[in-house]
Amino acid sequence: MSEARAMTYGDYLSLEPILSAQHPISEQHDELLFIVIHQTKELWLKQILREIELSSELIRADSLIQVHKSLSRVSRIQAVMTLSWDVLATMTPSDYSSFRDVLGSSSGFQSWQFRTFEYRLGLKDGSHVRFQQEGSAAREALVAALRSPSLWDEANAALARAGFDLPLEALARDWSEPYRPHEKVEEAWAEVYREPERWWPLYQLAEKLVDIDDSLATWRHKHVVTVERIIGAKRGTGGTAGVAYLQSTIGKRAFPELWSLRTRI
Repeated sequence: MSEARAMTYGDYLSLEPILSAQHPISEQHDELLFIVIHQTKELWLKQILREIELSSELIRADSLIQVHKSLSRVSRIQAVMTLSWDVLATMTPSDYSSFRDVLGSSSGFQSWQFRTFEYRLGLKDGSHVRFQQEGSAAREALVAALRSPSLWDEANAALARAGFDLPLEALARDWSEPYRPHEKVEEAWAEVYREPERWWPLYQLAEKLVDIDDSLATWRHKHVVTVERIIGAKRGTGGTAGVAYLQSTIGKRAFPELWSLRTRI
């Protein structure tokens, strides 16, 4: 009986299928970079969604200290994703124009993992579901995230379990609907911020969530600047509005009361 072949680095990481998954359609040098940047983003989003799932479970279990690790990991990954725009920005308008036509109707707007990330944070917009094929696993995952409590919903539930009086509409609602900020939720979190020593686990949880929101806003801003640098004000692939749409997303906040309360403190 022959001795089994030892596990190699390439075997463990499945490098052969990964490194053969880039299929430029044109013969332009920069198309490979464009593909690698976006494939890498999707890999990081896969890890982010795993960390968000774990974070939600820990918050539901009131393990508010243990959740720091997974939430911190999310914001660190976001930082790496933001830096990747600097690599893409080495592509000039002429470089991109040389192969842009091969993208056809494809668009980053169709990234189901990014939309799932938004949904898991609490940014619910059901209109994005239509961009995923009926019956596909991507669509099912997106719908599941849309219909489930978000990370912000879980944080508010933990706040209520700690004894804070939160409105029913913040705790038991149609999870698929966009979250609407509530003054009582803001006031409850403001109390946490006024007495951080007393409410330290909740206080730290809130700041970890702000890190993620901050990082997402930074990522969006850098995305806008990079796209404007490469295509200017032209429409995006797939018929999207390009820079105009991206600019409209910069002000989105997944945890709105954690921002508005700062005016109260």
